[in-house]
Amino acid sequence: MHKTIMAIVAIALAGTAYLTIGRPALAEDVTLYKTPQCGCCEDYADYLRENGFTVTVKPTENLTAMSRAAGIPDAFQGCHLALVDGYAVSGHVPVETVNRLLEERPDIKGVTLPGMPMGSPGMSGTKTEPFTIYAIGDGRPQLYSVE
Repeated sequence: MHKTIMAIVAIALAGTAYLTIGRPALAEDVTLYKTPQCGCCEDYADYLRENGFTVTVKPTENLTAMSRAAGIPDAFQGCHLALVDGYAVSGHVPVETVNRLLEERPDIKGVTLPGMPMGSPGMSGTKTEPFTIYAIGDGRPQLYSVE
């Protein structure tokens, strides 16, 4: 099953990259994988839509394995996994960071905002501290941005 999940993520990432060759830096299509019972993930999808993205939400019971296959270590995973223009975006990452990722096109697998920080896009509550967003590559996650 793990190999099947890895293959699905690889195909989705490759397909997203193939479909967006020659498009502007700001991708419009996002596929967001979430556990079926998570409501904040739907709120994050709405947030992306409000910021110009077209979002398809796909419930899955294999989110952890899919996140691992995308290169995101367990301790750095968010509560959903979005695939956008060849990148993985894990968790409630602010749209400014997503746009920066798509504009700069760094040689990384994606970005993550671990956990479910209060006040982050799609989460209720008040922001109490800066959001630390990490770049996911082949080694240990590195700081990408602080918002």
